[in-house]
Amino acid sequence: MTQIVGSTNEENLNLGVLAKETGIALVIQFGGIILTYLVQVFLARWMGRTEYGIYEYVIAWSVLLTIPAGLGLPHTVLRFVSEYRVKEEWGLLWGIVRSSWLITILASLLVSLLAASVILLLNYYYPFAYATPLLIGIGFIPLRALVTLQLETARAAKDLTLAYVPSLIIWPVLLICGAFLVLEINHFLTENLAIAISQIALLVAILFQLGLLLLKLNQEFVASKPVYATREWLGVALILSLQYASVIVLSKTDTIMVGSILGVKEAGIYAAAVKTSEWVSFILIIINIVAAPSFTTLYAKGDIEGLQKLVSTVALWIFWPSLVISLFLIIFSQAVLGIFGSEFVAANWELKILVLGQLINAWCGSVGYLMLMTGYQNKSVVVCVCATIVNIALNAIAIPLLGVLGAAVATAFTLAMKNIWLSFLVAKYVGVSPLVFRELFRRVSSKSEVGT
Repeated sequence: MTQIVGSTNEENLNLGVLAKETGIALVIQFGGIILTYLVQVFLARWMGRTEYGIYEYVIAWSVLLTIPAGLGLPHTVLRFVSEYRVKEEWGLLWGIVRSSWLITILASLLVSLLAASVILLLNYYYPFAYATPLLIGIGFIPLRALVTLQLETARAAKDLTLAYVPSLIIWPVLLICGAFLVLEINHFLTENLAIAISQIALLVAILFQLGLLLLKLNQEFVASKPVYATREWLGVALILSLQYASVIVLSKTDTIMVGSILGVKEAGIYAAAVKTSEWVSFILIIINIVAAPSFTTLYAKGDIEGLQKLVSTVALWIFWPSLVISLFLIIFSQAVLGIFGSEFVAANWELKILVLGQLINAWCGSVGYLMLMTGYQNKSVVVCVCATIVNIALNAIAIPLLGVLGAAVATAFTLAMKNIWLSFLVAKYVGVSPLVFRELFRRVSSKSEVGT
């Protein structure tokens, strides 16, 4: 009897701690999303849809090029720093922290150089309007790679504030202030100026984060001579890089292809719908930030029943707020898009379709992290790669036929396909059901039995 009570108390304590950490993450992420959304709204209004479309086009490419620059090291650092910290293997911990930072710098500079060479070569033989903004935007590659690496390092050090505040709060605040200042002085804001201001703001945020991160690491981790297991780290990083690349490519393919096929005006309008639809996944992102380490702990202990309880609980936390947000965006889609400007209301149906795809994503729950944190990343990477290929193919077919609406349909379908597929794999390999309906049916059955 004592053992059962202790187990129950431990479970309640874990859920209580999880809820507390979720609250902290909620505040930071909500503030970050609000600020990021305001940045999009202000830039769209200050620049107009053409310049804003070019800006978003450059941002999308910079995100894609950050993938090879990062080499999968951010998630690798998160995993190994957490492990070395528990085992007190300080030499290896300092080794991966220092080597990952150096490798990221070198890799990002190499990718930047190659990207600049390709742009200049293409523009020499086939001049195109995006050449100058893309060349300026190359500066995002090392900056984004570093901010992602430092974010995951801070997460491994169990400091969510240090991990997310620089990129989610400080960067957008500095960007808005800088863009407004330039607008007041010059009375105009071009895409090139906006890109440059964004890079300067990100650099300031990175340096601020780096200073505090080094201080924290020196205070909490025992000083030791670095030990390097580079081959092991890069082996894991390769798989994680491929999976992360697939996810990012899937999220940016539609915007890039719309801009390439239909033009920057359509890309700007479509980007507003994409940014708005991402509100649906807001709660899912927060829960994954906090709950992911617990998935590993429970699975490693062989506590499948405890893992199922945790998964079912967070599934409810994810689904209901996501459903409310989805209904709001569908009902008031025109009013929400009108915040960007009257011309952006044209993406009304695109927003509704993208919202439905995001809702299925929320309905499936934390399937991606469940596969990753339980050691089945080799299974899930196949799904991510296949989904990316399908998404590119569908966009290539649908955009010329249906325009921007085709991009929304292709993306929503692919997102739903990927998450439903992963749900089956989680049930098969992990041994738990990630779907929210399982917990709903269980609760209804329990109430029925009590009533009987």
